[in-house]
Amino acid sequence: MSVLLLPLAVIAAGLGGWWVLLLPGFAWGLYSVIDALAGLNQDNADPDTPEAELFWYRAITMIWFPLQMALVYGMIWYVTRATHLGGWETFGLFFGVGVVSGTIGIVYSHELMHQTNRVERWLADLLLASVLYSHFRSEHLLVHHRYVGTPRDPVTARYNEGFHRYFYRVLTRCPPSAWRAEAALLERRGLSARSLRNPFWRYAALQFMFLTLAALIGGWAGVGLFMLQAGVAIWQLELTNYVEHYGLTRKHLGDGRYEHVQPRHSWNAAHRATNWLLINLQRHSDHHYKPQRRFPLLQTYPEDEAPQLPHGYPVMTALAMVPPAWRRVMNPRVRAWRKRYYPEITDWMPYKRGTTPMPR
Repeated sequence: MSVLLLPLAVIAAGLGGWWVLLLPGFAWGLYSVIDALAGLNQDNADPDTPEAELFWYRAITMIWFPLQMALVYGMIWYVTRATHLGGWETFGLFFGVGVVSGTIGIVYSHELMHQTNRVERWLADLLLASVLYSHFRSEHLLVHHRYVGTPRDPVTARYNEGFHRYFYRVLTRCPPSAWRAEAALLERRGLSARSLRNPFWRYAALQFMFLTLAALIGGWAGVGLFMLQAGVAIWQLELTNYVEHYGLTRKHLGDGRYEHVQPRHSWNAAHRATNWLLINLQRHSDHHYKPQRRFPLLQTYPEDEAPQLPHGYPVMTALAMVPPAWRRVMNPRVRAWRKRYYPEITDWMPYKRGTTPMPR
């Protein structure tokens, strides 16, 4: 299904006009419709399935990087030489390319970065560098998974926090947070933060390489188009992060100690079609429980074990762009979640403001 986006991009570029909306229409609109028709998928694969039986699942994530590079740079080459595309059509087309980079590229990089195989982790780095968001790997692996649901994790959206305020917060807090996490890791190994083993050197080199290639193919216009698709991809990533943990916090046990991460600390969605497209990203509770578990083996949870979203990610992320509508739908669910799991907590204000003690 992800590969179907490539010929759609070619059609959109060739025809221009309203056809440039094919990519977001396919990735967002079509899958939301299929979700409504196909319903939920609550079946679980055997988590002990041998690695050898997952070859084709691994293959689709590993071949995606060259396909995405062909799409991005092929479009830069074509658009900077095309005469039939106006300004709004070019913008719309590369908005759609960013939808592909975010909906598929970043989701696949997320799957790849959690594996122990060095080739897969390198592919994850390449995909993140291609949207100028390399620090996400450090932040995600070293901070988010360890501190989710606590004030140390910038990516845990607070109750009543609108997406636009959240987006500014993560854009400004996550890069230095990722740097501090890598510096602390190097310090424990007796190395300086300026050591060449700091992955931020690799991040910078890869991002510079991709920007230079865009300039060589399309000049300054090519750089602008490359940055446009990257910005759209980042926006989609952080919309997803916003939805995944909105208002869900771990209980503070005193002295900077927090309860262990449990399925209840992530929003889940069992909507069939968007889980196809997003390789089970919506089975988010199980991902936090077993981060290295490959996507076809991720388990879904019933509502009494993990909170459920009313719709799949495409609908929920669109809703998040309208904070009053989002709060109307999600705030009652957060309050119900609090009553179900933490009836003993009477003052939620420190959790809401993120002022509970920093975890040890």
